[in-house]
Amino acid sequence: MEQLLRDIAAVIGPAHLLTDPADTAPLALDYRRRYQGRPLAAALPGSTAETAAIVSLCRQYGVAIVPQGGNTSTCGGATPDASGRQLLLNLRRLRAVRNIDTDNNSLTVEAGLTLAEVQRLAEEAGRLFPLSLASEGSCQIGGNLSTNAGGLAVLRYGTMRELALGLEVVLPDGQVLHALSGLRKDTSGLDVKQLFIGAEGQLGLITAATLRLFPQPTARATALTGLSDSRAAIRLLSGLRQAFGDRLTTFEIMSSACQSLLERHHPGQLPFQAPWMALIELSDNGGHAALEDALVSWLAEQPLQDAVLARSETERAQLWRLREAMSETQKLDGPSIKHDIGVPSSAIADFLEDCDAALQAAFPGIRIIAFGHAGDGNLHYNISFTRPGNAHLFDDEPAVNAIVYDTVYRYQGTLAAEHGVGQLKTGWLERYKDPASLQLMRGIKQLLDPDNLMNPGKWLSPGPHG
Repeated sequence: MEQLLRDIAAVIGPAHLLTDPADTAPLALDYRRRYQGRPLAAALPGSTAETAAIVSLCRQYGVAIVPQGGNTSTCGGATPDASGRQLLLNLRRLRAVRNIDTDNNSLTVEAGLTLAEVQRLAEEAGRLFPLSLASEGSCQIGGNLSTNAGGLAVLRYGTMRELALGLEVVLPDGQVLHALSGLRKDTSGLDVKQLFIGAEGQLGLITAATLRLFPQPTARATALTGLSDSRAAIRLLSGLRQAFGDRLTTFEIMSSACQSLLERHHPGQLPFQAPWMALIELSDNGGHAALEDALVSWLAEQPLQDAVLARSETERAQLWRLREAMSETQKLDGPSIKHDIGVPSSAIADFLEDCDAALQAAFPGIRIIAFGHAGDGNLHYNISFTRPGNAHLFDDEPAVNAIVYDTVYRYQGTLAAEHGVGQLKTGWLERYKDPASLQLMRGIKQLLDPDNLMNPGKWLSPGPHG
């Protein structure tokens, strides 16, 4: 191992190889503080060539690699194990902007740029990069790709699969896949870049990407609405889609339990409370007034309990802060069993009704916090107080997960809609994923990484090939 570290230091320079536990420990602790790893070292390459050289060395020495971006994974996907034998490979120094092509509406950047930096680059070029997440100031574009991030505007713009035109990837054998094309159409064989989007570093290291840009909207209309129940929310969503088409950018919902938390920790910020709330945003070209008037006129005909429309950018930001503060607000209130699940939007109300009832029957007095991206069916469905005092919450996690995931898959859903699988959900993935899909995933992993050196223990636990 000492020789490997000397060889890596020769590639990237000793200053960019961290071996002191005091330096590596913060990188080896996951965002939710559930997993604390102990890496062999942390390497910070400064280029694709350096990254490829490190991967080749690790393969030569049989050392596993754990790729890491901004270390914002909520599933332990970028955290090494405690063996002291895995190399943490952090890509934060890969920060070059390689190309901005406004005529092609594309931007090519390296993986270490944060999402917020990519958004600013697009804005400075008069364009929009629409991915938006609560962690956008710290998450990195490579991690967004590796988890197929979705965020707040999937309803209109799609996930990272739709937003990525091309990739550059260091493969497990040290070769570099050069596929940074900005093409929208290419039928010359398989679209191999899609193998690496959502693979959580199991198949290779994304070092750069060509991303799809859009015209900047010149008009937005944002409203917060109060609804009688989740079924009313889904009816409202369906009506908005019919009335406004792809001008409907965002449709976020929050339960009354979410509102109670917000009122407790951010008193006086909610303009009203209701059994359910929906945050709606339309975007388009043209003027604000016409779009706002269209939304107000349409909402006036709907059976709402209450509603407010943002009449300025300040008011719009205030409404968005309520939604964006939800995760951190829940964290202030103590630990929870988190679920990043997805079901078809049409099934959300039935899922909530069935799953809430099953959990309440199994754990009387349980608290359920449900919110998220109802427009694309992705809910954050978080559980606490399975017993009084919340002290034994994680002892009940397997039983809670079984109830939640059984219900999710009864409605043709998924246990990982945008946060990935990481090491948190590997066993559950194998329990619920279609067996043929699992076989194909393992076959691709075996083909590209036969020695299981790329982020082992995440996404898939070792199969018959280790």
